[in-house]
Amino acid sequence: MRQIFLDTETTGLSPENGDRIVEIGCVEMVARRLSGRSKHFYLNPERKNHEEAVRIHGLTDEFLSDKPVFAAVADELMEFLAGAEIIIHNAPFDVGFLNEELRRLGRPPLGQHVAQITDSLYMARELYPGKANSLDALCRRLEVDNTSRTFHGALLDAGLLAEVYIRMTRGQNALVMEEEEEVVVVEEEIPAIDLTQFDLPVLRATEAECLAHEAVLAELDKSAGGIAPWRKLMP
Repeated sequence: MRQIFLDTETTGLSPENGDRIVEIGCVEMVARRLSGRSKHFYLNPERKNHEEAVRIHGLTDEFLSDKPVFAAVADELMEFLAGAEIIIHNAPFDVGFLNEELRRLGRPPLGQHVAQITDSLYMARELYPGKANSLDALCRRLEVDNTSRTFHGALLDAGLLAEVYIRMTRGQNALVMEEEEEVVVVEEEIPAIDLTQFDLPVLRATEAECLAHEAVLAELDKSAGGIAPWRKLMP
């Protein structure tokens, strides 16, 4: 199965109010192994960033001013995503922005380009109810190294999400698994033992042990509000 882990960074929180995408990062996985293929775009949003957004992703208006607009990379991006399962942490947020960008170009929404959209945040909440399930929290919980994550970066976060996803769904300790070692089964004939040669002693309960046992049974009868049904079957 072809899966693509996707993340975006934006000028703000609301595509409906004109906020735009400033960065897209995609990492491809095939048959649960990283393929080495990825896509990464910095985009000119054609508007100013909110200050809070810059504090999160560090992409200033000056840095983005000479970058391509979404329309210039749309064909390349959609070709890369086509037919794959897209895995996004808090998918409604990123999908909302991508759909708005596609709408501006008169194109169908993301769901019509891809096989499936999976929200890894929803998965995490199912696995860890009542706990923090941000990407940083999952990295700590699943021991994924995110020490290089000073700012939120789309390509970096997509790569971290890929490893988090593998650990959530398989519990393994690394993305790339070593080839399974060949298991050699050695059959060894075990000689049969004649048990009739052993004289096994029979240890019978003492009178004190029998009295203690009866006391326990009496307590069980008391708790049951009468003689327990299974006691009635005793000889």
